[in-house]
Amino acid sequence: MGFDRNGLEILTHEDCVLLLGQAHLGRVALSVGALPVVLPVNYTLMDGDIVVSTVAGSKMDAALANAVVAFEIDGIDPFYHQGWSVLVRGVARVITEPDELARAGSLHLRPWASPAACHYVRIAADVVTGRRIVRDHALSMPLEELAR
Repeated sequence: MGFDRNGLEILTHEDCVLLLGQAHLGRVALSVGALPVVLPVNYTLMDGDIVVSTVAGSKMDAALANAVVAFEIDGIDPFYHQGWSVLVRGVARVITEPDELARAGSLHLRPWASPAACHYVRIAADVVTGRRIVRDHALSMPLEELAR
């Protein structure tokens, strides 16, 4: 177990993937008109990559441009002042290949706002990192318990 310069525990790649598989709501950070934007999305994993369903708009525009985006999830316990965060960085692209599109469609992932016009965006998990705030009483707590 390693720690960064701020004293946060560095999560292993395996722990990050475990946490990504347990959540279904995250945030995509991208650039719109040279300004940063962070948008909430529902998501799932496919072959280790992030897949979101969306309609036309910022996420779709970034995917059509094969933009590098960031995707983040976290879990926070404000009472005990502990939590974790997982960050994925990679290229976003619209899924258009028929077999891959069929697989994405079988994931039962639909946009919350407008389920009728669904497109799938895949974010390559090129860089996956995670951190956890560790307090004395949380040192022995398994990561799975913090993820709940």
